[in-house]
Order: sequence, then C-alpha cells, then structure tokens
Amino acid sequence: MKKLWLPLVSLLALLNWGHANAQSADNMVYNPSFEEYNQCPQRIDALGIMSGVDAWWQPTKGSSDYFNSCGGRECQTPRNKMGQQEPHTGAAYCGIYCSKENYREYLQTELREPLKAGHRYHVSFWASLADKSPYAIATLGALFTSERISDTTWNILMRNEISDLGGGQKQMIATYYKPQVVNDEVIDDGQHWHQVSGEFVAQGGERYLTIGNFNSFNHSHVVPTDNPSAVLSGAYYYIDDVNVRCLDCIEESKDTVAVTPLRKGDIVTLRNVLFDTDKSDILPQSYHDLLTLITLLNEHPTMRIELRGHTDNQGTVERNRILSENRAKAVADYLVAHGIDRSRLTWRGFGKNLPTDTNDTPEGRQNNRRVEYKILSE
Repeated sequence: MKKLWLPLVSLLALLNWGHANAQSADNMVYNPSFEEYNQCPQRIDALGIMSGVDAWWQPTKGSSDYFNSCGGRECQTPRNKMGQQEPHTGAAYCGIYCSKENYREYLQTELREPLKAGHRYHVSFWASLADKSPYAIATLGALFTSERISDTTWNILMRNEISDLGGGQKQMIATYYKPQVVNDEVIDDGQHWHQVSGEFVAQGGERYLTIGNFNSFNHSHVVPTDNPSAVLSGAYYYIDDVNVRCLDCIEESKDTVAVTPLRKGDIVTLRNVLFDTDKSDILPQSYHDLLTLITLLNEHPTMRIELRGHTDNQGTVERNRILSENRAKAVADYLVAHGIDRSRLTWRGFGKNLPTDTNDTPEGRQNNRRVEYKILSE
C-alpha cells in the first residue's frame, strides 16, 4: 500500500503561502510582517484584535492591535486611530502600548523550530512611535522562552515562581523577565521606522518569542514628546518585520528529518490547535500544526480527510456535540481559506463520547478537548 509521510518537524515553507514567505529563507518567524490574516480588523477593541492575525497572539489581557490596509477606519494603514505611518513593508503592522505605569501590551509567536544550545542568533524588528503618543521609551525588547508564557492581567509580564520557605510554607515570588535583546536608545521618532536588533547565545529549547517592554515605568527611560496630536496616556509603538536567524547553524540534510508513515484510516491529533473555553474560534497559537496539515494536503492533492472534534465531559451532551462539530468545521473553514478544496474535507463532532484521557484532572480534560483528522483516502 502506498505510504504518506508526515514530518514531525514543520517544513520551512509553503511555496504558495502568500506574503508570509516574502522574507529571507532563514527567518525562523512565521508571518514576520503580519501580512497573513484570517479577518480584516474593523475597529480598535478593548480586548485586542490579534485573533485575526495568523501565527501571532497577545499573551496577556493587554489589548494588542492589528492594522491592515484592508481594515476599518480605526485600524487601517497608513492612517488609523493611533496616527499615520506607512508599513515598513507590505500592507500591515501591529501596535502595542509599552508604557502606562504598569499597563503593558505584548506580541507573541511560536518559532519554526526551537533554538539550539550554544548557537548564536540574531533578532531584529522595526518600531515606530505612534503620533498620538505623549511619551517615548528606550527599552523595547525581545524575550525567548522554552514555554509559552501568559498572564491573565493587564500588567507587565512577570516570572512567577514558588519559593519554599520551609515548615510547609510557600510563597509566590514575581520577578522581571530579562529579554535576550533590549533596545538602549529612546525611539522618539514617529516619522520613520527604527530597527531594534541584537545577538545572543541560546540556552537551547527556546521556542516562543515575546516582543514588548519588560521594564517598570521608572526603568523604561520614559521621555515626553512634543507632538501636538498626542492624546494617549503612554508610549505606543507600531511593530513590523520581525526576524530571527541563526548565525552559526549548519543546515541539516532533509534526509535526516524524522517522518511518520500515514495510511488510509489513520487518525492524527492536532494537539496544538487551540480554542477559547466554550468557543469554536481557532486561536492564532494553532498556526504551527495547521501549517503542517496544509503542507501535507498540498503535497498529496488526492488525499481526503475527516476532521473530528471532541470535548471533555463538562457541559451537556447536546452542547458538547454542537461545540465539537463547530470546532471541526472551524478547522475545515481555515483550510479552505488557505487554498484547500472543500470537497476534500468532511467534519464531525463526537462531543465527550471518545475521551483519550481521564476527565478527573485539568490536564486530562485538556487532552480530551481536541481536533483530529482521519485519512479517508490517500
């Protein structure tokens, strides 16, 4: 029987992946200039609008913003609610608050592959101060971590660690993250783009990149601007063209990439296709697995698959069935929006009927909330 091969590491590119691949071949960042999106931004939202951008998301409650020439009046390019600026490249960029006492906004993404221990990497991104900003700062930075970091507050991202005080007593201690690359000059120019860049040696395993200001207000070198149109209450920056590349890595032969054979009837779980609780909107964190699936379908144009949604045991039987079906359909819609013919896809919702783990623990329930695909034909 003919075999299909699914890479365990993501392929470096889909040749027809639009503007997302209009970049240097060694860039480890998906969608580096924010050109790929699943919906045009229509207005600035208090909860943020990063869910419309492929591969990027906001790791806190801070409302990071997306601007695109296709957007509504508040979030178009070049003119928008925060000012006027042409994109550094393409038609889009993002925007984040970087000082307002302790309020912060950040951009986060998953790299194409983890960083390698002992190797030197170069990171850069471009920043421009928004016209409406009354302040400017110097400490924009790039933080690399092995785990996805997040916070449910609007404050500075902090590292929360539990310290054992002895005698059965423990205390949560919050410390500031230390980005591997931090800008040291105030960016107070709203007319031009300025590059933030630097080099560092990886510890190994860093897979997530977070961009923003990790310093307290008093240590951000905050300076006032003389812009007469400034009406915001802190420093706000447009961000564009993010680049991460290894400076001393030797490209591995493609023959050494580990692969898993796939056959008709096989079922593969999309472990990192994520949804908000009780919702069927795909989160941007799902990009990595979805890109791998799109690559597989493009390489095997006769393959047909069934997308299968599952939930944990929380909620009613009928609600879970509908939710699981909607999540499977959401994945199908995403694939169609990125070039896959709908006739190759079917979808079903199984609700809570087919668990793969216990429903007695949060971790088990998380494993049961999943979308998978079954190969119907090769």
